[in-house]
Amino acid sequence: MTPDIDAWQPWRPEQVAERLDGVGVPWYVAGGWAIDLHLGGGLREHEDLEIAVPRERFEPVAGRFPDLAFWVAGDGKVVPATPAALAEQYQTWAYDTAADVWRFDVFREPHDGDTWISRRHESLRRPYGEMILTDRNGIPYLSPEVVLLFKAKHQRPKDEQDYAAVAPRLTPAQRDWLNHALGIVHPGHAWIVS
Repeated sequence: MTPDIDAWQPWRPEQVAERLDGVGVPWYVAGGWAIDLHLGGGLREHEDLEIAVPRERFEPVAGRFPDLAFWVAGDGKVVPATPAALAEQYQTWAYDTAADVWRFDVFREPHDGDTWISRRHESLRRPYGEMILTDRNGIPYLSPEVVLLFKAKHQRPKDEQDYAAVAPRLTPAQRDWLNHALGIVHPGHAWIVS
């Protein structure tokens, strides 16, 4: 039986971080939670929790959650995490079978060793050590300029809220990277600042 795709009761970042402590794989909180962690918390409510890992290093991460079942998400549906499904899509949802709810989403990202490669445009590459930051509690999260690149695609109200909150706090280097990346992926985007 396929779980209800709308049955979300996400964990908080610290719950995932506790389980992944010492996993030996670069991982980080992504999406809106990453912006919240960067700003120190309290920005807004979050209807999900997204983390990301290098695509070929997903198994050690999944192994830290033996109580959860992983499903591949894409095209508005979820399917069992078979090798073929994993190769076709990049999102993997963690399903808590006891509670009958989804707990978090894992983006399995392209990479070259310890270098992240953007799935939006492969010319955009960054060493993990440069784009993974940590909050005051040691939780790893994606640097805000990279989060904003992904949020720029849809510009939903929550994306605009996140942009408005964090854009004034970007360093000059972060702003330059975001402008460059948006110019490649979304030329003429409203978030490009000269």
